[in-house]
Amino acid sequence: MQINGQEYRSVWFENSRVKMIDQNKLPFAFEIREYSSYIEVAAAIREMIVRGAPAIGASGAYGLALAALSAPQDKFRAYLRSARDELISTRPTAVDLSIGVNYVYENTLKFIPDLDHARQVALLAANEFANRSAAECLELGIIGASLIQDGYRILTHCNAGALATVDHGTALATIRQAHKQGKNIFVYVDETRPRFQGARLTAFELEQEGIPHAIITDAASGFYFWKNEIDMVITGSDRICLNGDIANKIGTYEKAVMARAHKVPFYVAAPVSTFDFGCENGEDIMIEIRDEKELKFCGETPVANPNSIALNPAFDITPAAYITGIITPKGIFEPAEASQKVQA
Repeated sequence: MQINGQEYRSVWFENSRVKMIDQNKLPFAFEIREYSSYIEVAAAIREMIVRGAPAIGASGAYGLALAALSAPQDKFRAYLRSARDELISTRPTAVDLSIGVNYVYENTLKFIPDLDHARQVALLAANEFANRSAAECLELGIIGASLIQDGYRILTHCNAGALATVDHGTALATIRQAHKQGKNIFVYVDETRPRFQGARLTAFELEQEGIPHAIITDAASGFYFWKNEIDMVITGSDRICLNGDIANKIGTYEKAVMARAHKVPFYVAAPVSTFDFGCENGEDIMIEIRDEKELKFCGETPVANPNSIALNPAFDITPAAYITGIITPKGIFEPAEASQKVQA
């Protein structure tokens, strides 16, 4: 991704440390965090220093590699298992996290009892997972750009850009590629309460790339649907089920319902690691419920009645029936067939 004219990934491994762009500070400050233990990486995921399903998947993979590099000789297997469980527990809804962590875990275990080799394999596996995720996002962006016509006005929700992945993005990967192809496009950016990932991160990425856009409140999308000023909706996903249901940032379901009511195509973009081949449908997905303080405060400033409780589900489920197609690195598929097609 381009930030101030330089190329970055959201997460990478360098000089025996995991490095991440601090997404809680953007767009007001650009800071790179460094972590030398899996416990620190787990805290960074939990505190949303890094967020977005593919990005936390890669972060988890690198976190487990750190665990393998530091695990004691006599407790290597138990230490690695504990690290795996701790990392996976940080964000329960996005399946990329467990897939990334388990990918490193399973490859590392193959080389026990040669622990020196196992430690090397852990880091190689983490790099492989991250590089494959970035490559898939680039490919799905190229494929998805074919859906975007010149003059399209596109609504997106939350942040599904390079910051949410290792690089390139999911929904924003398609928009980036359409822009690079010279298509005249405009993006409506949902603010995405309560953490404003759209207003802060998506808008920041689009500005850096010079893509025309405007921030709108989450509730304002209905106004632009009503005015027939939205031509398509593209979002990312945190988990895709076998039947094509998806989990994504809270508010996604509402956009899908409005898109269907107004006969506007609604697409989901995701790499293969976002597919959960063991999950039948959306009812099987655990929805993360986050701290009510995210709703009742903006930073340190109270913005709600202090004595009322606040309910803060971080994700919702969009049924396959409301999804026009799922954009993947292997093609664009009907929701019900996407899981089968990406495994072919």
